Amino acid sequence: MNISELKQKFSEVFGSKNTLRVFASPGRVNLIGEHTDYNGGHVFPCALSFNTYVLIAKRNDRKIRLFSANFTDKPVIEADLCHIVYDKKQDWANYPLGVLAVLLKREYPIDSGFDILFWGDIPQGAGLSSSASIEVATAYALSSVFDLRIPKFELSKIGQEAENKFVGMNCGIMDQFASAMGKANHAILLDCNTLNYKYAPLDLNGVSILLCNTNKPHNLIESKYNERRSQSEHALQQLQSKLSIKALGELTEEEFEANKELITDPVERKRAKHAVYENQRTLKAAQKLQEGDLSGFGKLMNDSHISLRDDYEVTGAELDAMASAAWEQEGVLGARMTGGGFGGCVVALVQNEHLETFKNNVARIYQAKTGYKPDFYVASAGAGAREIK
Repeated sequence: MNISELKQKFSEVFGSKNTLRVFASPGRVNLIGEHTDYNGGHVFPCALSFNTYVLIAKRNDRKIRLFSANFTDKPVIEADLCHIVYDKKQDWANYPLGVLAVLLKREYPIDSGFDILFWGDIPQGAGLSSSASIEVATAYALSSVFDLRIPKFELSKIGQEAENKFVGMNCGIMDQFASAMGKANHAILLDCNTLNYKYAPLDLNGVSILLCNTNKPHNLIESKYNERRSQSEHALQQLQSKLSIKALGELTEEEFEANKELITDPVERKRAKHAVYENQRTLKAAQKLQEGDLSGFGKLMNDSHISLRDDYEVTGAELDAMASAAWEQEGVLGARMTGGGFGGCVVALVQNEHLETFKNNVARIYQAKTGYKPDFYVASAGAGAREIK
């Protein structure tokens, strides 16, 4: 839907005559650095040109009404500014309501209710972080409409707190940070331990970032995601019996190998190994990109997927089938799962002259192995949260 169609839909749903403003916040793809964010390591995402759009108008009372133009069969969800609580029946609306709950808890002066409509072109269930996009778009819209003047950097933390404390998904900061802080044609190297970051130009020279959607939906809250985080944290505690570290991301591969026997559970040792090695891979990959060595970057992507498959065990049959089909193709520099895992997308670097052959071959192989028909999207790095005038 375009903006004028969304405004028409807003009018049909809410009938509001109050001032209407429009905001957008992107999804993201993580090029490398998976499950390192909550382990205090580095990530290397870029914001996408897919977005969640938010249309919002203040009300003259304390009622909040929410509607998604993606789910037109679902009714308007209503809440009261004085009583914002999690309710599973609220479904997708728990993400924006969680943001509102965090803002109210922090005593930001939101002094009236509002009508708010959402629509997104981020493929659902693809692991491209539509939930973080909703959270950041909501936070940015509320900050603007109520003149709260919250820096974008802080909005990402508000979105993360909403997902952690309100929704119950124990995610790291990466998704919300990329959605808030994204920059067109750039990736972001983010140190999740310190939140120091720098932008890296995506000079790909005849190579495309291709998203290969397995169309195996994932629901991270009901998956093993929180279990992986718990295993990593317990491994860290055992390493801390000897090492003065705050996060697994502080270790080099050599330091980990010298001390890994402190982790008594072999499964937890594998989880920690992934967090340490993946962090180092991410730093090496950012350097390869800076040097223009896309083949070297691609090899590190392949190694990342293998580690996520064997040490962190978050891939599954569909992601593995997609990645292995990608690795067989001419013109592919590298491919790996992206996002939390257990479904969603593989991200691949593919030379442009081989793009169509790659898609045809991978689709055929993948569908024969899994029964799912994949989708493909050429990704471009888009801007972060913004108002659309």
